[in-house]
Amino acid sequence: MAEVNQEIIACFPQWGNYSYAFKFLIERGFGVKYQTPPPITRRTLELGSRHSPDYVCVPFKYCLGCYIEALEQGANCLMQIFGACRLNYYGELAAQILSDMGYKFQFMNMAEIKWTSPRSIMEHMKMINPNVSITKVVAALPTMINMIKLIDQFDDYLRHNIGFEVNDGDFEALQKEFLAALATIENGKQLKRVKKDFLRRMKKIPVNKPAKTLKVGMVGDYYTVQEPFSNYYMEKELAAMGMEVFRDMNLTNTLINNQWKKRHRFAKKYAKFNPGATATFTIAEALSYVHQGMDGVIQVKAFGCTPEIDAMPILQNISNDYRIPILNFSFDSQTSETGIKTRLEAFYDMVIARKNTTKGDK
Repeated sequence: MAEVNQEIIACFPQWGNYSYAFKFLIERGFGVKYQTPPPITRRTLELGSRHSPDYVCVPFKYCLGCYIEALEQGANCLMQIFGACRLNYYGELAAQILSDMGYKFQFMNMAEIKWTSPRSIMEHMKMINPNVSITKVVAALPTMINMIKLIDQFDDYLRHNIGFEVNDGDFEALQKEFLAALATIENGKQLKRVKKDFLRRMKKIPVNKPAKTLKVGMVGDYYTVQEPFSNYYMEKELAAMGMEVFRDMNLTNTLINNQWKKRHRFAKKYAKFNPGATATFTIAEALSYVHQGMDGVIQVKAFGCTPEIDAMPILQNISNDYRIPILNFSFDSQTSETGIKTRLEAFYDMVIARKNTTKGDK
């Protein structure tokens, strides 16, 4: 536990670019300081792996490494999201490991919250700030949600166009400015101005995009497909090959728009029963990409993720039925970056070969 009367400094593990939205809610809603974890590096993974059980999946190791680095920088209130798989047990396990390491902190484990009980929600919110104001939290939520939507909108446009920019580095330079602007947001009006400015500037970046591009869809488990370091910046690698990248797995689609039920219905042709966690979403996304005319699909998952393993043979059936390349990638702490790039190059060759064969059939 954190010491009494100590300044509260909260932290959530690094997860794509969503830290900016979490920071806004914690500081403007809960009224405490937020410690953004350092960008994930190899050190983050090494720290998490060193103190984790051997066979726990790699997202746990990343989260634990993020916690350690945040604690090193002064954080004393940690938060852990809940989920539909082993993720529900991660909070308790991480808290025990960190306590055994000698760290003092408060821990808000969302898996322990009874979401139908206002009392339970309030008790856990007070772990972040004992003097929390529900009014301020509720007032901050719409801006946080709109910030998440804007982050996903920006990233979607970037995935579709960065591989075709005329001047190398234009999109990344604008993205750095965009994220820096998000860090200064204090209210919804400022967010609207930032949105208008950066979406306008983003669309003005010159691109040399052919009428017909090679399109690839990315599916996979919730964390690995969304956190770029954990999948070795695969989206950037695919874009560098001249591919237009699509990824529907994000907080806007899953948490805000709540597309889970819709996706489950869409996947029923291949999955009568729900394999759990994100597996049905993965299957439905792959089918959706097939019907959208994608040239290939890539599944990105953590090694040992059982629901995503269950999805693999179903994805193979989809690949066979629709004659579309579907490649599976499993990531752990020992995954070779060179091996990933080699397999991506082979995937690109498969996509090109399929494209040429399809043309020849016409």
